[in-house]
Amino acid sequence: MSAPRSLIDEYLPEFDVVERHATLVRAAPARVWSVLRTADFGRSVLVAVLLGARGLGRRRVTLTLGTMLAAGRFVQLDERPGRELLIGLEGRFWRPRPDLRTTDARRFREPLDPGLARAAWDFRLEPLGEDTTRLSTETRVCCADAAARRRFRPYWLLVRPGSGLIRRAMLGAIRRAAEGPGETSNKAPT
Repeated sequence: MSAPRSLIDEYLPEFDVVERHATLVRAAPARVWSVLRTADFGRSVLVAVLLGARGLGRRRVTLTLGTMLAAGRFVQLDERPGRELLIGLEGRFWRPRPDLRTTDARRFREPLDPGLARAAWDFRLEPLGEDTTRLSTETRVCCADAAARRRFRPYWLLVRPGSGLIRRAMLGAIRRAAEGPGETSNKAPT
């Protein structure tokens, strides 16, 4: 029996660019899932500077997946509770003032209008024993046509290093939150 396709494979199977990162977390998947949306990655000076350059971090606020979704730039497309979360955005996000389009799970799977691009970003949890989880994130971008690709590629060359740093900082914040105080132990009291 084969493993089910990941959500990102279902929503964006074809793409122009991809970025993948992962970390091991010394915590059960349920604990990692419980902090996924609330771990504050905005404490990193680097993340604050990089997101501030895109208008997401004008002042010090708690920066989490939850606050990013609430800000409306990204939308939650789907989830498999305890295992996968998929978010996305659509538009011309390479512009200095991004031209984003409203999307949802249904629209995200429809043909993309010319001149636009879609980005899908997932978080996946894979149990590796009782108290260890592999937490990974993958970002994919698909451009609708050659014109969008020509505009997107220079932007991607510029932002890719920072994007990777932000993803790794997010994974680190989630790992620290899951491994930190408040973790429930599966061991019997002595």
